[in-house]
Amino acid sequence: MDTVVKSMMEEDPEEEKKGLVLFGRDLSTIPCFRESFLYGIGTGVGVGIASFFKTSKPLLSQHIGMGAFTITTLVYWSYCRYNWSKQKFDAQLLQSALKDKIRYEGTGVEKEMEEKGILKSA
Repeated sequence: MDTVVKSMMEEDPEEEKKGLVLFGRDLSTIPCFRESFLYGIGTGVGVGIASFFKTSKPLLSQHIGMGAFTITTLVYWSYCRYNWSKQKFDAQLLQSALKDKIRYEGTGVEKEMEEKGILKSA
């Protein structure tokens, strides 16, 4: 199931999960936050260890690992947020189309919209 649809379904005001709060914002509610940092940490550690094995210079390996962490986190964050925004937009379009279908079901407006190709019959 898509992450956007899951987040729309999980809106339960009774269950308040408290995660890590930074500057008054719960970081667990930010889409793509966890995945971006996990991929970034894994890549940074792996590249840092590999560069240490290759060069045997700890300071250089730390810098390379930190750079790999930063680049991976930013690239994956951008990619994930783009896909999340696209899914959210598509879900909103589908939701409004379903509302229109329900609203006009069994009326003359529905027949006109089907003729024009706006609504599709089931």
